[in-house]
Amino acid sequence: MEHTPAEHHKKAAEHHTHAAKHHAEAAKHHEAGSHEKAAHHAHVAHGHLVHAEHHAMEAAKHHAEKHGA
Repeated sequence: MEHTPAEHHKKAAEHHTHAAKHHAEAAKHHEAGSHEKAAHHAHVAHGHLVHAEHHAMEAAKHHAEKHGA
């Protein structure tokens, strides 16, 4: 499915928001001494950041193709 640049920007923002929530959960669990749960949330947060980066790059690619580098 081909996304528009605006959709890619929105998806990147959504993934950053999800990553932030998981980082907050990781911090909470780490402070409580539940390191396995903290690691899980940190790992999920990283996955969201990878997806956010993908969408940001796709949006940038669309902009470069349409408006030049």
